[in-house]
Amino acid sequence: MIYTSLPCSGQASTTGMMNKSILIPCLLSFLFLSPPSLADVGTAASYGPPYLPTACYGSDESQFPPNNLFAAAGDAIWDNDASCGRQYLVRCLSSATPGACTDGTVQVMVVDYAPSLVSAPSAVGATMVLSETAYGMISQSSANEINIEFTQV
Repeated sequence: MIYTSLPCSGQASTTGMMNKSILIPCLLSFLFLSPPSLADVGTAASYGPPYLPTACYGSDESQFPPNNLFAAAGDAIWDNDASCGRQYLVRCLSSATPGACTDGTVQVMVVDYAPSLVSAPSAVGATMVLSETAYGMISQSSANEINIEFTQV
């Protein structure tokens, strides 16, 4: 921020007024042209079959989307099973494994609770555990865990 002193006579200096006349429109432009970020960040792991039973829908096989893009919610987003059926857009940000992230975003539906999975996830304590299909769409399978950005749809 630019601070200027005012002359003792009570009149603003020309330089101070010019700085304020440039600063205010710039700040307003930044505020209105920058879209708010509604995404959260967390971690993701993967898991494979068996996928049944799930904490959300038991042994009902029809719970899985036909494209196999689904996830188990970790404690951070579980919300006492209110997350069942929620859909998220997920994007890989980074990983300890170099080059693990691929371009693109995947939309997944929550069908399970990560701590109660029948099969073990590739990493424990993740925000989301993605099906092998979903995980493979945004990362290389060699990475056990990735950092993600996710938004509820």
